[in-house]
Amino acid sequence: MRHRSTRDVVEDLRSAGRLIEVDTPLSPHLEIPEVQRRVYARGGPALLFTRPTNTSFPMASNLFGSLEQARYLFRDTIDRVRRAIELKIDPTAFFQKPTRYLSAPWTAWTMLPKSLRADSVRTRSVLANPCRISDLPKLVSWPDDGGPFVTLPQVLSLPPQTSSQANKAKPRRNDLTRCNLGMYRIQLSGNEYQTDREIGLHYQLHRGIGVHHQQALAAGVPFPVTITVGGTPAMSLAAVMPLPEGVGELTFAGAMAGGRIPMIQAPAPIYADADFAISGIIDPTSLKPEGPFGDHLGYYAKTHPFPWMHIQSVSHRPGAIWPFTVVGRPPQEDTTFGELIHELTGPIIPSVLPGVRGVHAVDVAGVHPLLLAIGSERYTPYKKPNRPQELLTQANAILGQGQMSLAKYLFIIDGNDPNHPDLYDLQSFFIWVFERIDFANGLHFQTKTTIDTLDYSGEGWNQGSKLVTAISGEKRRELTRALPSNLQLPEGVQHPKLCLPGVIAVESKLELDAIMQRFNQLPPTRESNSNPSDSPQIALIVLVDDADFTSRSIANWTWVTFTRSNPSIDMRGIGERVEHKHWSCTGPLVIDARTKPHHAPPLIENPEVTKKIDALASQGGPLAKFL
Repeated sequence: MRHRSTRDVVEDLRSAGRLIEVDTPLSPHLEIPEVQRRVYARGGPALLFTRPTNTSFPMASNLFGSLEQARYLFRDTIDRVRRAIELKIDPTAFFQKPTRYLSAPWTAWTMLPKSLRADSVRTRSVLANPCRISDLPKLVSWPDDGGPFVTLPQVLSLPPQTSSQANKAKPRRNDLTRCNLGMYRIQLSGNEYQTDREIGLHYQLHRGIGVHHQQALAAGVPFPVTITVGGTPAMSLAAVMPLPEGVGELTFAGAMAGGRIPMIQAPAPIYADADFAISGIIDPTSLKPEGPFGDHLGYYAKTHPFPWMHIQSVSHRPGAIWPFTVVGRPPQEDTTFGELIHELTGPIIPSVLPGVRGVHAVDVAGVHPLLLAIGSERYTPYKKPNRPQELLTQANAILGQGQMSLAKYLFIIDGNDPNHPDLYDLQSFFIWVFERIDFANGLHFQTKTTIDTLDYSGEGWNQGSKLVTAISGEKRRELTRALPSNLQLPEGVQHPKLCLPGVIAVESKLELDAIMQRFNQLPPTRESNSNPSDSPQIALIVLVDDADFTSRSIANWTWVTFTRSNPSIDMRGIGERVEHKHWSCTGPLVIDARTKPHHAPPLIENPEVTKKIDALASQGGPLAKFL
């Protein structure tokens, strides 16, 4: 089915029994978001809130509530897109199996965005009904958010040289292929924004819109931007799709939507089938405070200066529904985007990154802090040295690709071993890593570099380090699978918990240097598993605030360890040394994943709202079992 609006999506899901209608009046301020989080966590269906307070627009969420549901939404096009990707990887496949690729010409046609004049579609498009920013749903997901945010925006911009500000002409048809579509969070009010006249945009300069921002800055002109919400789900997916530079997001959106994306001619083109549109201009020389905002790492992104838009128009289509999601500690609904993107783009990775067989941006670690990869040591028919070689080349290639460059930790293993673990089985993968990790040759730091702007574990805003851990060769150690009953810990280090084989979490109030000194002073023991400083059965010790919480699940361990540490500062090791600027240790490794004063606070729900949603659950009905 081809969806032309959010209402089309809602009706499609309703007819398939994949939607619950919520008629109880609930506030977009904290209440509706908490319902969404609970329903997603329990594997529930899509939600349509018909009576949200302080707005006349219904709200829809959990449209991408599972990978299976996302496949359902794209059931008519996903196979065509897969086949187009196959041809991209190997064009000769068309001649080998021509019947398989009969849809290729139609898919190519749908990838061409369609240019429309505003006067030809105004009454039936997103331009039909003018409104104000204050009329829109005021979604606040977490108690300390700085204001209401748009969480599923489609942000469209053009380079300034093709805008009316630069050349006094309307965008030409071929300009649409140069249009950048991205998903950057939008703050609708609060802070220093003038009500109904200004909104904030949070984007980094390395993003597509950031390139347009830099060009406008160099030209000394403002540049136009359009923010749309709703329409075909393909536009939301395209907005987060990590496409190669030069490949337009609107082309991918057309392929996934099964039809050409209709774009209304304007200084920044407007997606005609959207439910809502906000148009305006950005002065590249001016910034205003944006945030805080509960983000995908599970913490608040703090208030920082970011670009803002001067509003020129706001409008909505007839029968508009406001689609939204809730961002927070993963997994959340946006997890599905990552799963679907992997399913579509996974086969391309070896052609883009030679020797790399797969990359996994770990969702439960907040996506950007942790990458797992399978590479391959090749070109060495003679005896290999006892340290990784081509894996390091492949690791550098991975860290040079788009948003993967934001990673702090990259673990890459040699896939030539036929028994290597599945990239998405976290426990098996880390057991494999810690059984084989070479403390002398396998750890490679990059210091004083950039990390995710939303990650506050570094030395400063957007400043941190990276650690590449390359694993090759035979198994080196047997990991302990139970906490030794006679485990010796230094004074001031206590409450050990086994998180996974060979990994223990401990608590301490001591400074890291003092802890390391005490570990290194522990006397050796005959029973090697009783002293973690000389036990080959323990590969990693993690310093945490709460060992019980950290050890409760591998998701907790992964989230705590990799979101609360900065590799070059918080990674240490027993018997550590530096030789020719290469860091090594005799092991085990020690990571300080305790909360530091400069870290952002974690996300905690409002207890009064929690009580209200608990009471809603007690009323019964189809929604109750998901609350």
